[in-house]
Amino acid sequence: MASRSSEPAIDTVGAPASPTPSTTTNTVVLTLMAAVFLSLLDSQIVATALPRMVGDLGGIDQFAWVTTGYLIGGSATVPVFGKLGDLFGRKRVFMASLVVFLAGSALCGLAQTMAWLITFRIVQGIGSGGLFICVLALLGEMFSPREGARYYGWFSLTFGAASLAGPALGGVLTELVGWRWVFFVNLPIGVAVLAVVSSTLHLPAQRRKVHIDYAGIVLLVAAIVALNLLTGWAGATYAWDSPVTLGLAAGSVLAVALFVLSQRRAADPVVPLRLFANRNFTIVVALGFIAGFVGLGLVNYLVLWLQTVLGLDAQQSGYVLTAMMLGVVLSSWLTTKIIGRTGSYRWFPVLSMAAFAVAAALFTTAGPRTGIALTVGYVLLFGVAAGLNSQSLSLAARSIASRQDIGAVQGTATLMRQLGTGLGVSSFAALMTARLGAGLQQRFGGQSDAGLDRNGSLSPETLGRLSDSLRSELAAAYADSLHAVFYAVIPIVLIGLVTALFLQDAPLSDGQSQSRGQSRSQSPSRGSAEPDQPTAPAAAADRGES
Repeated sequence: MASRSSEPAIDTVGAPASPTPSTTTNTVVLTLMAAVFLSLLDSQIVATALPRMVGDLGGIDQFAWVTTGYLIGGSATVPVFGKLGDLFGRKRVFMASLVVFLAGSALCGLAQTMAWLITFRIVQGIGSGGLFICVLALLGEMFSPREGARYYGWFSLTFGAASLAGPALGGVLTELVGWRWVFFVNLPIGVAVLAVVSSTLHLPAQRRKVHIDYAGIVLLVAAIVALNLLTGWAGATYAWDSPVTLGLAAGSVLAVALFVLSQRRAADPVVPLRLFANRNFTIVVALGFIAGFVGLGLVNYLVLWLQTVLGLDAQQSGYVLTAMMLGVVLSSWLTTKIIGRTGSYRWFPVLSMAAFAVAAALFTTAGPRTGIALTVGYVLLFGVAAGLNSQSLSLAARSIASRQDIGAVQGTATLMRQLGTGLGVSSFAALMTARLGAGLQQRFGGQSDAGLDRNGSLSPETLGRLSDSLRSELAAAYADSLHAVFYAVIPIVLIGLVTALFLQDAPLSDGQSQSRGQSRSQSPSRGSAEPDQPTAPAAAADRGES
C-alpha cells in the first residue's frame, strides 16, 4: 500500500511574525478555547432539542443517530486531523476543520428530513474532531510543555462550561427561536474565531514535500467506525451473537490488523509505530484507555444509581452530577497549575487511579439507604479522580512528542481514550443487564404485576405507580446489579494504578512560548539565535511546517 506524495503551497499568513504581545497571545488562546467550546457544546446542546426535531422531521426510530453520528464523526477523524496538522501546518488544518464544522452546522439547521439531519451531523462531527485535536496541537506548538500547562488548564474550564451550559442553552434556544438555532448559533461565533485566528495567529511556513498515507487514513477510519458501532450496538441494539455484532467484530479486527501493517510500510504513517518504542508514550496511551473506560464509561451508571437506587428525579440527579463536574474541572485545573510550577506530572495519574478505586469501593458499600450527602461525596470523589488524569496525561503526551509529531501523539492518545469510553459503556451495560435480569427474575418471578419485564425496562411513570414494597425491591435489584459494575471497576483501575507507577517524568522544558521565545532569542540582526536554543520560527522552518 504505497503512499502518494503531495506538496502543499506556502501559507503566506503563516510567515514568521514579529514578537506577539502577551495580550495578543491570550486573545489567540481564548479564541481557540471558543472553538473547543463549540465542539464540546454540540455534543450536549441537541439533547433538549431532540423532541422538537423529531416532531418536525419525524424519524423517531433514527433520532439517536443525531448524537451518535456526531460522536462517531469526531472520533474517526481525531488522529487523521492530528497527522494532517503535522504535515500541512496546524493553523491551516484548524481553519479547514472549522469551515467543515460551520458548513455542517448550517446544513443541520436547514435539514428537512431526519436522514439529512443525521448526515449533516456526521459532517459537523468530522469538523468537531479536527477542532479539538488541532487546538491541542496548536497549544503544543505555541508554548513549551511547562508553560503550556497553564493553557491546558483552560481546557478543563471550557469542558465544564460546555457541559453545564449545553442542555440549558439548547432548551432556551428551542423555546425562543426554534431548534434550528441550536445549530445556527455556531455560525457567528465560528466566523469570529476564523477572523481572529487568521489575523493574529502567525506561525512560520515553508514549502516541503510530504507523503499522505491514504491507505492508513481509510483503514483507520474504517476501524474506528466499526469499533464505535460495535461498542454502541453489541448487547443493546443487537445480541452479542447476532450476525451484525459478529460481523462488526470481525471487520474491526481485520481493519486494525491491516492498519498496523500499512503503518509499517507507509513513508509517513498516520500513527508512527516508532512512538510505541517510547515507554512513556505506551503508558500514557494505556492509561488514557483505562481512564476513558472507567471515567466516562461509568457516568451513565452513576445517573442510573441516582435515579433507580436513590429515587432522585432528573433535576435532582442533575444537581448531583454538577458536583461531579465541579470535581472534574477543579482537580484538572489545579493539576495543570501544579505541573506548570513543578514540571512534574508523574504522580497525578497514580492518584487518579487510586481515587477511582476508592470511589468504586465506596459505591459497593452503598445502597438505597445511603444518604444523599454521602452519595454526593462519593460522586465528587469520582469527579476528582477523572480530573486528576485528564490534563496530566495530555501534558505527559506533549512532553514525549517532538514538534513534528505533536498532532500524531495527541491524536493517538485522544483516540484511545475515546475507544476506552465506548468499550466501557458497552461492557458495563452487558454486565449490569445480565445481573439485573437475574435479580428481577428472582424478586418478581417473571411476573408483570410490577409493570416490569425481565430486563427491568421501566419509565418514571411506572416507577411512580409501584407500591413502596415493590419500589424497595426494585431499588435493591438495581443496587445489586450496579454493585457488580463497581466491583468490576476495581481490578481495572488497580491495573491502571500499577501501570501508572511505571510512568516517568520527562523534563518539561520551561522555555517560552513560540512568540516569546522568538522575542527573547532574537539579536539585533533579526532571526539569529543561540545554537542551543533556536527561535521558534527557525525550528519550525527546519521542520518545513506551514
